[in-house]
Amino acid sequence: MTEAVYDYTRQDATGATCTAHAWAKVPPPLTRPQREELKAKAAALLKAKNAVLVSHYYVEDDLQDLALETGGCVADSLEMARFGRDHASQTLVVAGVRFMGESAKILSPGKRVLMPDLDATCSLDLGCPPDDFARFCDAHPDRQVVVYANTSAAVKARADWMVTSSCALAIVQHLKDSGQKVLWAPDKHLGRYIQQQTGADMLLWNGACIVHDEFRATELELLKADHPGAMVLVHPESPEAVVKLADVVGSTSQMLKAVVDGAAKEYIVATDNQIMHRMRQLAPGKTLIEAPTAGNSATCKSCAHCPWMAMNGLQGVIDCLERGAGEIHVDPTIGRQAVRCIDRMLDFVAKNPSALAPRVQGMVKGIGAA
Repeated sequence: MTEAVYDYTRQDATGATCTAHAWAKVPPPLTRPQREELKAKAAALLKAKNAVLVSHYYVEDDLQDLALETGGCVADSLEMARFGRDHASQTLVVAGVRFMGESAKILSPGKRVLMPDLDATCSLDLGCPPDDFARFCDAHPDRQVVVYANTSAAVKARADWMVTSSCALAIVQHLKDSGQKVLWAPDKHLGRYIQQQTGADMLLWNGACIVHDEFRATELELLKADHPGAMVLVHPESPEAVVKLADVVGSTSQMLKAVVDGAAKEYIVATDNQIMHRMRQLAPGKTLIEAPTAGNSATCKSCAHCPWMAMNGLQGVIDCLERGAGEIHVDPTIGRQAVRCIDRMLDFVAKNPSALAPRVQGMVKGIGAA
């Protein structure tokens, strides 16, 4: 296993690639009357425009609730992609980050795709520039190119497969069983986890999620000692030492299922803390505890929230529906090339539904054994 060095912090630190820029654009807190007024206005606009709202688990509570209340969905990136493709609406509003909007447009080129803020991006996407990635691929033509969903349309256009965290393990296992070697990008932690689980020959790009990269094993061990009965849920974008402490390693939807179906009363959750809103709704009797970060750039003990996800707000939904702001455009040629790797993933998942099963240590009701 080899890593190709690239550091997203080499991007322009004064522009939209800077987290300070993202936090500065996060909508200010709203009073309850303000929230209800904006939600009602956004709901009316969605109906009037025959639009549907697709929200990720990591966006604010109001956007998750609005999506569910108006016939949209709250999901991980895999289900967001499928939902947008299959929904009858010709206007999709994607509350998440830019690669999610691009994926929706790639799968539905004839539909209008809007986002609350086009500056909402992702460190994994930023850290995998298309030209650099193309040169990396050209240097290793003997490998199947597998890219994570958290990449640009141009990077997907260069790939053989796109994967999400919910299906990446099964797809790489399939490639390994077929005698294929893999070129993986961009998340090094997820790539390393998959390589360890499958034994596949993988060449890794050196990228990381700025949220999951902050979780710390030492702090997590101390928290586990304080809550000996808690089940530990970890997203595989986290560092290796953190993943090793997990009872469940999986995508957002897999962690959510673990909380709903699990027999434990307490759950330590190592992913973006905004997912806890949906967890509390679906498992109101469970106690949820944020996993500790306390990394070099952390300003609090447990503050795992993506600044770009936080840029999504109710006013942004209203603006994009009223004024057409935040419309996603993908070059048609790139879109036609990129859709192949996404369709390949969706076809694989449709034919192999068990591919989405989470990795669990021991037994969890409704999930099963590792």
